[in-house]
Amino acid sequence: MKPVFKKIYQRLYASLGPQGWWPAETPFEVIIGAILTQNTNWQNVAKAISNLKEAKAITARTLYSLPRKRLTRLIRPAGYYNIKTERLECFLKFLFTRYRGSVRKMRTQGLNTLRLQLLSVKGIGPETADSILLYALGKPVFVVDAYTRRIFTRHSLIKGDEDYHAIQNLIMKNLKRNVQLFNEFHALLVEVGKKFCRKKNPRCARCPLQQFK
Repeated sequence: MKPVFKKIYQRLYASLGPQGWWPAETPFEVIIGAILTQNTNWQNVAKAISNLKEAKAITARTLYSLPRKRLTRLIRPAGYYNIKTERLECFLKFLFTRYRGSVRKMRTQGLNTLRLQLLSVKGIGPETADSILLYALGKPVFVVDAYTRRIFTRHSLIKGDEDYHAIQNLIMKNLKRNVQLFNEFHALLVEVGKKFCRKKNPRCARCPLQQFK
């Protein structure tokens, strides 16, 4: 095992503290957020989820029976609302076909099988699937996103052109497979990516990893 990943986690946790991510009241709300957050920021997703809550449409059965036009209108703040309406409908169809609309029943399924099932749903790619698995279903899988790739590339831990699963495997084989650890580590990397390791004009001098070796 390479201790470097554990050291990065410890440095970030000591500097930034627990992130309390994913912000949601139920596992189903996490899933909805994971789908809506594609290609947008969380502030927009929060507005869409707030609309769904006000409409009392944040449960699987209610959302599944919601007319398409109304669903589209409610999630409009999340952007790409026509595409995301279709993706939500595809997931809901999967949920009711495979698990009778029960997220609790989904959780009883094995990680590998469930991941393959999620990836078969139109509009759900590796990052979204793993976000659902980790944050909504409590499965020990690490979520790789643009922040992860950028931070690890700049610290020469990866080349930067590896595919999603190569980066994920590198991290997971060098860390204990623990849901809470993966949860916090991913959330901490997101925070660093947003505040310090930005795509343009990075704030390296203030980054907790500035002097990391």
